[in-house]
Amino acid sequence: MPRNDDGESPVGAALVKGQNGALAAAEVLVSVRTEAAVDMSALLLTGAGQVRSDEDFVFFGQPSAPGVSLEPGTSATLAISLADLPDDVAQLRAVLTLDDPAATFGRFASPVATVADEAGTVLYEYRIEGLGSETVVIALEFYRRDGEWKVRAVGQGYAGGFAAFVTDHGVSVDDEPRNPPLPALSTPESTPQVAAVPAPPTARSGEVFSVPGETKLSLEKRAKLDLRKREVAKVLIDRAVFGIRARVVLVIDKTGSMRRQYRDQVVHRVVQRMIPVATQLDDDGVLEAYLYALSFVKLPDIAVEQGDEWARTFLHLGGTHAGIDYGRLGGRNDEPPVIRDILDSLRPGDRPTLVLFCTDGGFAKKREIAALLREASRLPAFWQFIGLGRADYGVLRTLDELSDRLVDNAGFFAVDDIDEVDDAQLYARLLGEFPDWLHAARSAGIVH
Repeated sequence: MPRNDDGESPVGAALVKGQNGALAAAEVLVSVRTEAAVDMSALLLTGAGQVRSDEDFVFFGQPSAPGVSLEPGTSATLAISLADLPDDVAQLRAVLTLDDPAATFGRFASPVATVADEAGTVLYEYRIEGLGSETVVIALEFYRRDGEWKVRAVGQGYAGGFAAFVTDHGVSVDDEPRNPPLPALSTPESTPQVAAVPAPPTARSGEVFSVPGETKLSLEKRAKLDLRKREVAKVLIDRAVFGIRARVVLVIDKTGSMRRQYRDQVVHRVVQRMIPVATQLDDDGVLEAYLYALSFVKLPDIAVEQGDEWARTFLHLGGTHAGIDYGRLGGRNDEPPVIRDILDSLRPGDRPTLVLFCTDGGFAKKREIAALLREASRLPAFWQFIGLGRADYGVLRTLDELSDRLVDNAGFFAVDDIDEVDDAQLYARLLGEFPDWLHAARSAGIVH
């Protein structure tokens, strides 16, 4: 598939799963071609992946919301005015649901989702392949990036069904009628009323996000990535935050005490195990990366297909590589400068940020670090510190006791040997506190 210089699909092209494209048109129509009887709905979501209220759910019984509506006389065509979407709406998801509750998408030919402009000119098409037992599928996701709107091919099924899907995005679904009511997507005669919220679904292969670069991996590497993505998805689903969109930042210690971790390529393997987190949280599935010691350097982002090459190019303790003088970064650690740089990139109201901070400890400037984390508690980021090896972690071990923070915005765990920790354990610890922070940050108005 040819792409433009930004790695996006060119306008008028067929998208593949995970691929994104820019949207120059302010008004677009989203429709679907399929032999199945389907309804289309839409969810207007904040950067945290939640509706602001039930009014952000567009479906058969509630056909419009600010900036989006079902075309009159249809149940499977959405009209979207990107300019009219509220400023605090960061994403819009177009969802397909089968009319027949006993049917599955696997019984029919692959549906084709189409994005066209007002004149009917097709901008993008996405054939949603590989569907099986799904009855609900997120077809497309529209999202803001640097003030511009993009569209991404998702093609993700949802095992828990329609009720689980909407409630996991913050829509209230009760046994009692509400105002406005929330009936099933099709007519009352053909589909029963949506009932109480079921138990959270279990993640499986059809329920993880994919990014375009995965197709460039070998079969062996892609299989390993898929297993790891499912473990990440399980944690997010179990903690009721699956589907949120967050920026993911990786910070890596480059001090002399990390020499063995670099020599044995432990740090290289850590990077590989962080990549699946970005594929499930970040819009483009990339990790932002920093390397630090006495000073720091902001490295190029890590794309899923470039993990090995990126590690070989940028993970060094000394020498000059890719134009970077690693000696000038120093051999001892000083955390405040790199923490400050990340803090300065955060703005109130931004989408959530997850900072994965990998270090072997030795944090000497405890008061400065504590002050920065107190300041950071009012900004939309959670700081997950990961201790690599046996070391003195000092202030990191007392993060839960840190006072005068608006919310608890940091966590810490250490592993003697990260290679001995399986993926399920690692991601459970890595992502265990992030959902708690996210819920607290929403309540405090830090994220919306």
